[in-house]
Amino acid sequence: MPDSHNLRTVSEQNPRPVCGTNNEQSMSSLIDPAPDKPTLPGSAQSGGDRKLHLPSRPHVSSGWSLPGVAQFKINQWLDQTRAVNAWENHRRELTEPQLRKEALSLVYRSKSGEVLATLLPEIYSLIREAGRRALNMRHYDAQILGGICLFHGCIAEMQTGEGKTLTATLPLALHSLLGKGAHLATVNDYLAERDADWMRPIYDLLGMRVGTVLTQLDQDQRRKAYAADITYGTAKEFGFDFLRDRLLMRAQGRAIDDFLGSGSQERWTSAGEQPVQRGMHFCLVDEADSILIDEARTPLIIGSLGDESREVVISTFKWASEHAPSFILKEHFTIEEDTRKIELTSKGRQFVRSIPRSEEIRLAALVDLYEYVERGIKVHRDFHLERQYVVVDGEIVIVDEFTGRLAEGRKWRDGIHQAIEAKEKIEVTVPTGQAARITVQDLFLRYRYLAGMTGTAATSASELRRIYKTPVVQVPTNRPPKRERLPDIVCRDMTEKFQTIVQEVLKVHEQGRPVLIGTRSIDKSAILADMLRKANVQVQVLNAHEIEREAEIVSNAGRYGQITVATNMAGRGTDIKLENDVREIGGMMVICTELHDAARIDRQLIGRCGRQGDPGTYRQYLSMDDDILRNGLGTKPAEKLKSKGMSGGSLSRQAAQFKAAQRKVERKHFRDRMALLHHEKERTKIQREMGQDPYLDTAE
Repeated sequence: MPDSHNLRTVSEQNPRPVCGTNNEQSMSSLIDPAPDKPTLPGSAQSGGDRKLHLPSRPHVSSGWSLPGVAQFKINQWLDQTRAVNAWENHRRELTEPQLRKEALSLVYRSKSGEVLATLLPEIYSLIREAGRRALNMRHYDAQILGGICLFHGCIAEMQTGEGKTLTATLPLALHSLLGKGAHLATVNDYLAERDADWMRPIYDLLGMRVGTVLTQLDQDQRRKAYAADITYGTAKEFGFDFLRDRLLMRAQGRAIDDFLGSGSQERWTSAGEQPVQRGMHFCLVDEADSILIDEARTPLIIGSLGDESREVVISTFKWASEHAPSFILKEHFTIEEDTRKIELTSKGRQFVRSIPRSEEIRLAALVDLYEYVERGIKVHRDFHLERQYVVVDGEIVIVDEFTGRLAEGRKWRDGIHQAIEAKEKIEVTVPTGQAARITVQDLFLRYRYLAGMTGTAATSASELRRIYKTPVVQVPTNRPPKRERLPDIVCRDMTEKFQTIVQEVLKVHEQGRPVLIGTRSIDKSAILADMLRKANVQVQVLNAHEIEREAEIVSNAGRYGQITVATNMAGRGTDIKLENDVREIGGMMVICTELHDAARIDRQLIGRCGRQGDPGTYRQYLSMDDDILRNGLGTKPAEKLKSKGMSGGSLSRQAAQFKAAQRKVERKHFRDRMALLHHEKERTKIQREMGQDPYLDTAE
């Protein structure tokens, strides 16, 4: 084991940074002269080698196939980090007008053909100094290194609390120098607006314009946001704006050879609407595993009205929903284990034919009625209020299973959304056909340069590399982690599990340590919170119903004696800071109540404790009726394990079964994404050969 001093430093001498051009020097006479550029510090001048404050070297999880290339790249990036550090003293001597002048000179140099990689040390050192002055937030060496990885087209895995939001300013600013726009895609409007507003003072200090694309913006506001140097938004909005622009260009009769097409410019300037986007140059994907992997199974679709009669459709959905609970498993329908597909048996079809129907419903074909009923049964069994969805202002709003947040504007396909509306007895929206469609993979592969950052990418490194051609690099933390894992506890059922959790929470609460409890669904977070309140402790609940209070709840979660029950929305986009006295008594404890379908989601929640070298502990609770066993192993093996648990005896040995089930679910989702990708590639290839637009000439 290396000693602690060597763990905290990676030493080597600074290289000489790139200095300005003659044009830049002539411009400097127009304002206050800037201090001299830094020179290579010799050992006599520097008093020894400059050291990087890193506890370890970066690690490439999946990258280059040639041996030795990964280490060569890492050495290059460490050299570039030292080059950024060499500029720091020089930048501190500059006035704010001089900082803006330096940034402007880099814009001129990039547009005159200078390679962006040679400008990296200069612009990164400017951003670091702007962060220090505008926000009192200086980029650590780990963040500079992360920014370098992002510029070179990698997915950077940076642990929770390591400052990914601040790190993002580095590659965004560098790519914006070319004037082609730099996009940051995150998971929801809240994070997009929050991060843009938070980092805006840094960009403002250097004269860079920032735009934010939100769901409620009109076309003119969107166009203005995309025209900015740097644009924050969601993957969903970027995708829908791309499709709307595509539809607009077709409506105006413009040929689409690439994103903007190659038709007459006169047509655009003389009359009519214009596209809102101006091209797809660079995109940095925040929470990259969530967007690039978890959301990749759901294509983005702009709907058009279907051909069926509106009233017939609405009546049939309501009729099917009313009678769906009457159908009996195995007698009237079967369930395919892997896909959860519902299929009526011959008795089930006979039962459908025997149910009374109104005159309107008699207009629907019998084969369609079977599909409506199968859909109704699926919704009745697998889609539950306060888990997969909530009702807000008379509308069904999806709860994102990976982020725990409300996915406003999103709808389930294949009539599922309408079946849920009928189940909840609210207005049924007519199902739509497709006017335009694009998958998440297609959307981000259209960018010339793509990078991403997340706290959990290593376990999906091979998939990210295979689909998006992005190496995955684990960036070291600024301080060595002190997070401690406690043994897993397996209980017989959910009730016993929750009772055991309450007992442990009370024990930890007596010490004054804050506790964060993660649940898979809104309803389970409410049940656990009620049990804790009955034990006479105050609880804060963070779920999709508390979006407006999220910042307040998160800011209090690290306080002395605080107890917070949250869905997995607490695992992303938030940073829980501890009070000083909390560090002294052991830091925060995180309790995971159930395994998620992806291990990355569990790691996100665990990452809430032990941030930036703080102490912390976490424990995983499991029960024999957890959904992961049924989803991963199938209904019969899950029931067998549950019966074994009820019969008595030790359950601790069963913990491995849960991990095995989780891996099976992950492999199934991986196959689904690969199948979708293959299907989309084949469809695109065929449509291009036929002279069709693969994004507009779609069919359900």
